[in-house]
Amino acid sequence: MAGVAAFTGAASAVLAAQSGPEIPSIDEFLPPEIIFAGTPFAMNRIIMVRVIMTVVMLLILGITASRAKLIPGRWQGFVEWGLDYVRDKIVYEVMGELRGKRYVPMITTIFFTIFLFNLCGIIPGMNIAATATIMMPLIFAAWTFVQYWIAACREQGLLSYLKQECTPPGVPFPVLILLVPMQLIDILIIRPASLTLRLLANMIAGHLIVALCFSATQFFLILTENKVMMAAGVVTFAFGFIMTLFEAFVAYLQAFIFATLSSVYINMSYPEVD
Repeated sequence: MAGVAAFTGAASAVLAAQSGPEIPSIDEFLPPEIIFAGTPFAMNRIIMVRVIMTVVMLLILGITASRAKLIPGRWQGFVEWGLDYVRDKIVYEVMGELRGKRYVPMITTIFFTIFLFNLCGIIPGMNIAATATIMMPLIFAAWTFVQYWIAACREQGLLSYLKQECTPPGVPFPVLILLVPMQLIDILIIRPASLTLRLLANMIAGHLIVALCFSATQFFLILTENKVMMAAGVVTFAFGFIMTLFEAFVAYLQAFIFATLSSVYINMSYPEVD
């Protein structure tokens, strides 16, 4: 019986080695509905992650605001530092204080929502960025798109804005034949698309790399008994740990880039000051 058990274990190890580690795929970003299936309120795992993180953000900010003191404690000081960072280092840095005051709430909301949604990809139990499907990046990009058109119409009028963007002074007329449609495509499509796709692609790529590393680690360390493959598992685990830390940095970096570009696009809608 012991020999049969040993043979069965060896056979299982061989089959596991032949099958290889489970490779993460794009299907992970389209998980099945887990609650309220078949109704307008159906939710899959990604939507649940968004809802949970939104509730967490609202609770943190609400409790912090309700307990705010004139002389802040450590936690209140930390939250206020984060808010001041977005205001001073992103909004005012790009737009200046006079223009930027109007957009501080918007850019702050964009920055922290994207940052925390991105971090969901490395939080145990969530394990997927809430921005890893196109809807969330597209919503934030559309918000920026609407705001820079509103700013353009309010500050200089639609026609004056289009003239400023599409017909720079000193450009010969033959060049304008090519430049005008290119500029219109930039305003209408490229700007919102660049915001959407940059965030989406980074979150998808980061999730797949981290998932692949730990999937390979499980295969090499647990599903096989070959010492050489176990050594490879140590390497994949170390690389997965490094990539997890890198993903935390990317979560911040992508939020910073998105918030900064949103500020830049809105600021470009204002008339140039000589």
